[in-house]
Amino acid sequence: MFAAADSPQQLRLQGSAWAQRLLRLAGWRLEFDGLPAKQGVILVYPHTSNWDFVVGILAKWALGLQLRFWAKDSLFRLPLFGAWVRWLGGVAVRRDSPQGLVSDTVQDMLAAQARGEMYWLAMAPEGTRSLAKGWRSGAYQVALQAQVPAGLAYFDYASKTICLRQFMLPGGDPATDLALMAQTFSAQHGFNPALASPIRMKS
Repeated sequence: MFAAADSPQQLRLQGSAWAQRLLRLAGWRLEFDGLPAKQGVILVYPHTSNWDFVVGILAKWALGLQLRFWAKDSLFRLPLFGAWVRWLGGVAVRRDSPQGLVSDTVQDMLAAQARGEMYWLAMAPEGTRSLAKGWRSGAYQVALQAQVPAGLAYFDYASKTICLRQFMLPGGDPATDLALMAQTFSAQHGFNPALASPIRMKS
C-alpha cells in the first residue's frame, strides 16, 4: 500500500472550483493528493445507492480526474442520455462477455501507456447497489494484467468524506490483496450500510 506522494510519477491535478464548492455546500470533504501514474484503476467501495453516482461525478470534476467507467450497454441506446453517459466517460459493457471486456480494457490501457496518455478506469467492484455475495473480479483483473496501480476510493456518508489516498499494485493473490484493501474500506459507511457486500471475490 502506498500514497501518490510516494511515487516519483506523482500527478497533481487541477479540479473544478464550482464542483468543489457544491460538495462543500453539501457538507462533503475531499481527501486527495494526486495520482501515482498516468494509468490505473480506481475501486470505489461501498456502492449501495444511486446517490453514489451523483457524488462520484461531482468528485470526478472536483478532483480533476479524467475517468472512464463501465456502464450497462442498454444505457447507450437511449437517445441523448447515451451520448451524455459517453461524455462522462462511460464505456459500454456487454455483461455476457466480461472476459472480452477485461482483455480489451487492458489492451487500451497498455496502448495509452505506450503513448504516455492518461487512462484511469473507475469501478464499483460489487457491480450492483444491492447486497451481493462478494466482488466481481473485472476491475481487479485489469489492474493485475496491466500491472497498474489500484486506487482505493470511498464515499463515507457517516463523515461526509470522499477519499482517494491509498494505492496498491495487485500481487495476484486476490485473498491477500483484498485483505489489504479491507484495511481501508471496512470502516467506511455507504448510504445504505446494510447493502455493503463483503470484501471478497465471488466464488
